[in-house]
Amino acid sequence: MVCVASQRQEKCFIAARCVNQLVISASVNGVTLSMAWYAYCISEKQAFPELARHRKPVPMQSLTGISGNQIFLYPASDLAVIVSEHNPQENLDQQAAKDHARVVGDCFKLSTVLPFRFGTVFADDEALRRSIRSNQRQYTTHVERLRGKAEMHLKVAVDDCCMPQSLRAVYKGESVGKEYLSNLRETAARQRERQTKGRAIAVQMQRLFAPQDEEVTCRTMDNGKMLLDISHLIDAKCVERYQNKFASTRELLKDCQMQLSGPWPPYHFVHRLTRPHIVAPGIPA
Repeated sequence: MVCVASQRQEKCFIAARCVNQLVISASVNGVTLSMAWYAYCISEKQAFPELARHRKPVPMQSLTGISGNQIFLYPASDLAVIVSEHNPQENLDQQAAKDHARVVGDCFKLSTVLPFRFGTVFADDEALRRSIRSNQRQYTTHVERLRGKAEMHLKVAVDDCCMPQSLRAVYKGESVGKEYLSNLRETAARQRERQTKGRAIAVQMQRLFAPQDEEVTCRTMDNGKMLLDISHLIDAKCVERYQNKFASTRELLKDCQMQLSGPWPPYHFVHRLTRPHIVAPGIPA
């Protein structure tokens, strides 16, 4: 009975996909189109028992993706690729980006995920399978490294110690001769001072929160403050402890404006293999 039910589900999927392809290939300015796969993330096959009896993509119940399309679990060896059917002629807007993040977040609640960049599309089944085969080792390594991990995101804003001097250098940018060169040297010195302060804050955050890994960027905002975006990789079981540490740290560092978000899927800790917005092969972000 199980085998019969499995065969029926596979036949229904194949029939539905054929119908969808026929519908979408009809006519768009006289050009014949074929259905592609939009990819959200890679996960562990063992997290989805329904894949144990199937070699074809299986619908993921109660979850829709971009444009309201049904989400499918696409089995690939020990992995599962989270996809939905996609019309290559369809523009991916801000709402699509939100849908992408929502799907990745929902899958993250169930298993370890390797998020794809927004806009990753596979032209067809063969392109999807070929990409998974050629990157199988990297994907498996990342899944093992990130299993049971979560990303926490800190934003730390502090007064820019170099802002007045930097502005003066910019406004006198049309100066010539010795004054111009002096301003260039002063600007370079202030930039080094800013980088030193940014590194010191990042090190302080690293010591306070003790993450397993981190990604840090620093930039100057229009209001004259320096903003550090800090992503910390931590054990998912330690989220509450991390949140408590954030509360005490914010009270301790009165001169810093701090914001915390998470837990998130580990977007910043998946090795970046290709650039975004390409049509097959697609690689996680």
